[in-house]
Amino acid sequence: MSNISFEVTFRGDTHRISLPSDETVSSLCAILEELTQVPPSAQKLLFRGKKIGASQEGVTLAHAGLRDGIRVQMLGSTAQELDALHSTESGYHKKERILRERALKPQIKLRSTGSSSVSATQYRFHKLEPLGHLPDPSTALTRLSKLANDPAIQHIMQQHKFSVGLLTELAPHESPGLLGLNVGGGQAIKLRIRTDAYDGFRPYLEVRRVLCHELAHNVWGEHDNNFKELNSRLNKEVAEFEVARVQGTHYLADVRDTYQPSSNEEGEALVHVLGGTNTLLSDSVEDRRRRALEAATSRLKKQEEELEQSCGTTKPPSAT
Repeated sequence: MSNISFEVTFRGDTHRISLPSDETVSSLCAILEELTQVPPSAQKLLFRGKKIGASQEGVTLAHAGLRDGIRVQMLGSTAQELDALHSTESGYHKKERILRERALKPQIKLRSTGSSSVSATQYRFHKLEPLGHLPDPSTALTRLSKLANDPAIQHIMQQHKFSVGLLTELAPHESPGLLGLNVGGGQAIKLRIRTDAYDGFRPYLEVRRVLCHELAHNVWGEHDNNFKELNSRLNKEVAEFEVARVQGTHYLADVRDTYQPSSNEEGEALVHVLGGTNTLLSDSVEDRRRRALEAATSRLKKQEEELEQSCGTTKPPSAT
């Protein structure tokens, strides 16, 4: 049986492979593990619209479709990265267990001005899961965790009683053109958090805007007027929440991590809110807050029109 010569590219490195055509895919995966430190179970080999891996036991290279000169793209996480991910997940699950145990304990409250602990544990993302076969899954989990714990996102989820079973990511090569997807009216929300070239992550605030959009799909499936009204309300509530956090004469410790003005008008309005000028000191706090909200709402409306073209959720929540 003649040999097949082809190239396998992984994270910018190209490996030239030559094997008999009757060699198995499992054998190829074992060789790639030695070259890349990616376990066979975590390998995904992509070429000409096909995807193969170690799970295809007994399948030969020829039967899998490999030919001379083919270029194969390999995706996967190294054993070290997987260990780091499991360690991070263990810490996350421990935190989740503690929160559940606290929620089950009877609590005596003399007075409460905020959301109850039951509400905090019910209206949230119940599971976070990066795609393990993509590079750097531990960083992806950190990014998903930041979204899930974003104060403004937590605020609207409790206000509207949103509960999402799973928050995960979309792989750019598997879902080209999509930025977000809501499955089953909140069973899962998938977000495109990575760049197309898998060399980094998309800007946080852009991804968070997509998340707000997908949360509105918990209630409405189609992009009709009902959906648009709810989505606009969510964006407005996020803007109101964050403007309220920056009122005063200084930034709070973590405000700049969650809110950044995205237009000249919005930035100018926030300068006034923060008391950074002496020219408009006669303006009331409400006037300054209103200008910031109007600028933010106008910007978000334009961005939302663009998001509708990149949303994969078009069926009603009850559809399968």
